[in-house]
Amino acid sequence: MVNVPRLVVAAPSSGSGKTTVATGLMAAFAGRGLAVSGHKVGPDYIDPGYHALATGRPGRNLDAYMCGPELMAPLFAHGARGCDLAVVEGVMGLYDGAAGQGELASTAQVAKLLRAPVVLVVDASSQSRSVAALVHGFASWDTQVRIGGVILNKVGSDRHEALLREALEESGVPVLGVLRRAEQVAVPSRHLGLVPVAERREDAVAAVAAMGARVRAGCDLEALTALARSAPPVPGEVWDPAEAVGDVVPRTPQGPERGGPVVAVAAGAAFTFSYAEHSELLAAAGATVVPFDPLRDEDLPEGTLGLVVGGGFPEVYAPELSANEPLRKAVAELVAAGAPVAAECAGLLYLARSLDGLPMCGVLDAEARMSQRLTLGYRDAVAVSDSVLAVAGTRMRGHEFHRTVLEPGAGEAPAWGLHQPERRLEGFVQRGVHASYLHTQWASAPGTARRFVERCEG
Repeated sequence: MVNVPRLVVAAPSSGSGKTTVATGLMAAFAGRGLAVSGHKVGPDYIDPGYHALATGRPGRNLDAYMCGPELMAPLFAHGARGCDLAVVEGVMGLYDGAAGQGELASTAQVAKLLRAPVVLVVDASSQSRSVAALVHGFASWDTQVRIGGVILNKVGSDRHEALLREALEESGVPVLGVLRRAEQVAVPSRHLGLVPVAERREDAVAAVAAMGARVRAGCDLEALTALARSAPPVPGEVWDPAEAVGDVVPRTPQGPERGGPVVAVAAGAAFTFSYAEHSELLAAAGATVVPFDPLRDEDLPEGTLGLVVGGGFPEVYAPELSANEPLRKAVAELVAAGAPVAAECAGLLYLARSLDGLPMCGVLDAEARMSQRLTLGYRDAVAVSDSVLAVAGTRMRGHEFHRTVLEPGAGEAPAWGLHQPERRLEGFVQRGVHASYLHTQWASAPGTARRFVERCEG
């Protein structure tokens, strides 16, 4: 049973101010001494980093396309366990979801699955009375979505605010906050969105503090708290990684004072794209999960028997990654020994021969380079080859998000067959390596983590 007070922060479109308001609410509520859980609808890896700064807890994703609608409430309950309040930041516009899939993976769908009231953030910079028509339209489009209030963003003046409030009185949707145009918080961004927290921690801390201050000054936190508490209970179990991976046979320790095989997980500024559930599932499957930073560490963690390299921005740090020759050599030796390696997107590039002409680990026969073309979207995939993650024929859903291209050599076995938007083969399987552009959420297929850890044990 999910019974945590909760709000979903949504908007009519991207760029309306969802991240500022959602992160600011998390910081403001946490500043009141509440234990706050932060969540993000969809496959975004960057916003949850800001949520984690605001709450002091891992940021969590809720992706109904990759994990299925049935896992939304259980995963939410897992992330919000023990919290006083949860804030869910939406994706794109309220009713936007997976292309051609109706409401699937939309903020509206997740709000309905969580039975959570929605706070609509409206960019009011170029309208006055029309705001009432906009809010009315969003509130009446799907009567199962409960619009509990509006926060007006980019309001120009006292007069502008008065006109907006007067118009919205007729809509029946209360105004729960007003943020002025001159007070916008600048958060640096680049080609794939905001700059991750790990790359600019001091600036990110200041930005989150500024968001919290703006929300405290401009929003009715008492009314927002009451709205969150009005959310009814949601039937369902709390997702648990140990239950998800099933019974695990006790293992012989694999290293000094270790409880299981050591799985090294790339972290640091170059590899920030990961789901918290991945490490939790690996640990539940019996692994000792040890993070390391490929920008700074010259060797893998002691006793490493498996390696996970997720996504991020290796192209930004290609010179530093290339310069760390001792670690590149250690990774190549681990692969040569047949150890299980799972690499996604940035990890794929790191394992290639080169990235923008700079030497990488060289374990894959491929050259990588930056491109002007953005590859973005959900994918339906089937495993083409048996690997450390899946047997051939296994179906999974994933997401691609990159501005790089790969020029593979000949003779490599592909990892996935993708079925949308076009049919193609993608990725690499060789020795113990599974490397692909496809980001996957192992919570949707917890056997992935168990299979990987079992391969670590030989």
